[in-house]
This record gives sequence, C-alpha cells and structure tokens, in this order.
Amino acid sequence: MDNITEGTWESLPVKLNDNILETLREMKFTHMTPVQSACIPLFMRNKDVAAEAVTGSGKTLAFVIPIIEILLKREDKLKKMQVGALVITPTRELALQISQVFEGFLLKFPQFKQILLIGGSNPIEDVEKFKEHGANIIIATPGRLEDMFRRKADGLDLSILVKTLDVLVLDEADRLLDMGFVASLNVLLAYLPKQRRTGLFSATQTQELEKLVRAGLRNPVRITVKEKGVAATATQKTPARLCNYYFICRIEEKFNNMVAFLKERLDEKHLVFFSTCASVEYYGRALETLFKRADIRCIHGKMKNKRNKIFADFRALESGILVCTDVMARGIDIPDVHWVLQYDPPSNASAFVHRCGRTARIGNQGSALVFLLPMEESYVTFLSINQKCPLDRMEPIEDVVDILPKVKAMALADRAMYDRGMRAYVSSVQAYAKHECSLIFRVKDLDYSAMAKGFALLRMPRMPELKDKAFPDFVRTDIDTDTIRYKDKAREKLRRKMLAELKERGPAPLVRRNVVRNTSWSKQKQKQDRKRKKCTKRQLGEGSDEEEDEDLKELLNDTRLLKRLKKGKISEEDFNKQMEDVPLSSTQTGSPKATDDA
Repeated sequence: MDNITEGTWESLPVKLNDNILETLREMKFTHMTPVQSACIPLFMRNKDVAAEAVTGSGKTLAFVIPIIEILLKREDKLKKMQVGALVITPTRELALQISQVFEGFLLKFPQFKQILLIGGSNPIEDVEKFKEHGANIIIATPGRLEDMFRRKADGLDLSILVKTLDVLVLDEADRLLDMGFVASLNVLLAYLPKQRRTGLFSATQTQELEKLVRAGLRNPVRITVKEKGVAATATQKTPARLCNYYFICRIEEKFNNMVAFLKERLDEKHLVFFSTCASVEYYGRALETLFKRADIRCIHGKMKNKRNKIFADFRALESGILVCTDVMARGIDIPDVHWVLQYDPPSNASAFVHRCGRTARIGNQGSALVFLLPMEESYVTFLSINQKCPLDRMEPIEDVVDILPKVKAMALADRAMYDRGMRAYVSSVQAYAKHECSLIFRVKDLDYSAMAKGFALLRMPRMPELKDKAFPDFVRTDIDTDTIRYKDKAREKLRRKMLAELKERGPAPLVRRNVVRNTSWSKQKQKQDRKRKKCTKRQLGEGSDEEEDEDLKELLNDTRLLKRLKKGKISEEDFNKQMEDVPLSSTQTGSPKATDDA
C-alpha cells in the first residue's frame, strides 16, 4: 500500500450503479484501496466477508457501496418501514461518521431512508422519528439498538421490521468485543434473519472475533490486506506512511515537554490521548489557557450530549488540538491529522495501534509520538514484537520551559481546576495499576511525589494507594487549600453553605458502603476472595460448625465497630484500620483442611 490505489472503480469485475460512480467522483475518490477492491465484488456476489485491514485503509466505503447495490437489486422493493441493512459500530462518533458517508450517497437514491440510533439522545424521540419517517438502513451502537428492540410498548416493533434484512455489518468488530458488547450482540443476532449477508470489518483479529466469525457468518471469505513490502510471516498493524516515535522523560517533565512540542506546531492538527476522562478535563483546560490562540477541544466517554457537536466541529478545523480518551481511538476519520500524541500509553497494546491509526490515513503521511518514563522503555521492544510496530527514538525536545507554576496558578485561582487536578491524579494512578502489561507498567515503581509535581498539585490527594506513605520530596503549597474559591459564584455559594452546615452539625457518620468504596482495590479483592472461598466450602458441605461460628463472629465484630463509630467512641481512621485488619477464619490461616484443598 505504498501505492494505495488498486485501479479505478470502473475496473471492478462487477458494474457499479452510475449514480454511485458519480457520487464517488464528486467525493474525489478516483481510485480504490485494496480492501475496497477485494470486498465490494464479494459482497455484491452474496458472499459473507471477514475483512482485516490496517486502520485508515478505507473500510467504510468497502461496505457502504455494496449495501446500496444490494438494496437496489432487491426484487421486492423495500417499503417505508422495512429495514434492509444494519450497521453496528462500537462508538457514536464512528456511527455518526458512517451515517455522513451514507448521506452523501443517498442524495441520489431518495427511495432509501437511513436512521442513526446512538446514545446521547432521547430514545423516545428516536422511536417517533422512526415511526414518522421510516428507515431502510440503520446505523447504530449496540446499547441503543438493543433498547429499540424493546420499544414494542411505544408502538415500534423492530423485530418485525428487520425480517426483510439483507445485510448486516459489524464495523470495528474487534472493538465491539473489547468493549463488552458480547451479550448485546448475541441478543441482537437472535432478532435477525439467518438468510442474510454479513460483513465483519476490523483492524486486528482476536480469538473472540474468530468465535464471532464462526457463529455469525456462513462460509465467509477471509480478506487480509497487508502493507506492501511486509513479509508474509509478519502482520503489519500500522499504515506504511506512519512515522512512529517514542520520547523518554521523567514523569515530572512530561507535561512541560508535550507543551514545548505542541507550541512549535500550533498551525497543525493534532490528537492528544490520555488514559482517563479526568485527565482529559484537567489537561484540556490547562492547554486552553496556555494556548489561547489555538482551537482546543476535549472529548471523553463521560460526555453525553456534547460529543457529536465537538467531534463535528474539530473535523472541520484546519488546525487545532483534540484532547481525548480511547473513545476516539477506533475507526474515527478526522481529515489531515498531523500528529497523534500519546501522553499516557493505552491500557492494552492493540489500542496503541488504533490510536496511531488516526493519522496517515488513506495513504497520507502522518506521525505518532508516545511519551514514556525511563522505567517503561522496554515497552518499545514489546510493541515491536507483540504488535509488529517498530518505533524510533525522538531526540530531546528543544526550548522546554517549566509551565507547571502557571498550572498551579490556575488551580489557586479556581477551585474547579484544583478539583480537576486531584481527580486526574487519582484516576491516573488507578489506570496505571490496571495496565494490561503490568510487568512493564508497575504501579509499585511509580514515584508518587514526582508524579504529583508533574500534575502541578498543590497537595497530595487522600487515596488508599497513598495511605501511610511519606512524601518528603513533595513541597505542599503554603496556602490552605480549603480557602480556594470557585470562580463560578453560584457554585462557591453552594460550597460555603455546605461547609457552614457541616460545621454546625459536625462530621457525618461514615456508613459501611463508603468504607468499601474507599478501600484500596487490592484489599477489597482479598476480602472478596476470603468470603468467596468460605461460601464455596459451605456449599460443598466442607465447612464445619466452627467455621460458621467464625463467620458469625466476624459479622458481629463489623457491626460492633460500626456502632462505635456512629456513637463517636472511635475515630474514622481507627474504624478503617480495624476493618482492614479483620482476622481470617481458620479456612484461610493454614489449617490442615485449607492445606489439603490447596
């Protein structure tokens, strides 16, 4: 794919409709990509297709064109409320993008109507829109589509309307499985007719995807499109025209280096990936203040109604910075992205490849850069082996300035920024602890103090992972952080009212639920494992009366501690400590029975 074209559309072994060819010319798609030339003829000849191609290779047109051709060739023309094609995608941004592609073609085919069914809108409005206008083509995310199938009481029986279905497409199928949509997909597939054409499109192949291929496709034709010049034994996962780099720096210098890098390229278009929604909120606001003349946008999974507009606005920009989480890592086509920056490495290796694929699309040039700590450098070797994704080391960035004092000033000026920084730090530590590649990304090796400096925090946050730890290298601000005000006057007024009420009645008693939530993840898991093991032994009849007595004693002890806390006889700190130090019953302390079971 150095030369990414595979001939003109007229050179296909099947003839395309004249209106489709005219639309392609209007869109300036004069030549096909390899995945398009391979998939379109097979789909049009009623074959099921399982296509794997590098991200940015033009997979969307590879199913949009055949869908329209198949619907045009139907003997019984579709009525207003009959569904002929269904496209399921993992994210609303990708669904919106596919809908826009369909819209360009359907201008010349007014007999077909499409509907977009995604989260972020009122489902009742979707039902009314469907009933009023009808739909022959549905583009949907799994959750909203599953909800639509349950709307019979609202006057929409979608299970009847899909009986005429000719084509099902699962776009970014591997991502659908990664995001936990397996149960939804099984429910949805049960509604659909068996006699249909099915296409699975993805950038990577997984064992779960292979199971889906066997379950949902009938004798599928497998298509794997590799980069030109890649050995047959290798599996190229990134576009050939992508320049991939990594940069090593200390954790407290990370943000300074990224700002210096972006400052030299403000006339270009960039994506910056963070691991958590809280980090996007925090660093996105910081970049907005530091680069006042640049167009900065933020997108993450917790945004509901705003995401579609932000995505559309950024696509239309000639230059700007989109700060985002992995919600933007798959299938999204943003024109002319120059650099993809990965401030935080993703939680799994395949997501690394998909992030990089937001640039160098359809044969264009593009570059990607990941920031790594010195202790994470072996991740480069891991990616080259695990993902066939080699990276080159970037030379030191020039003219790096310490801008962290400015970020601290933002937190001092507005409590909202202070809160964002604390949440970003906590969420980043927790995300790091859950990294798939835990042999490289080891949370116990993190320098929490240096990390707090890199986040420009005014004080260390209270969180289970930092309990009983000292941070002599961290310099806390002299200012009492409780005195920091919100710039939003209404929010500050509410905060002061709550503080006054709290001071008047004293601290609220701690309920058991909050204790569990604030316990570190590892300790929660240990306690769950103990309880699960005891429960299993009781079910198998192996537990003795002595073990049951131990369980009862533990429960009574927990209750007694909670009562003492409510009466003010013990402090919250003593309560937490005693709850975490609950003695194990004989089944976990090395008794002869426990040893035999092990």
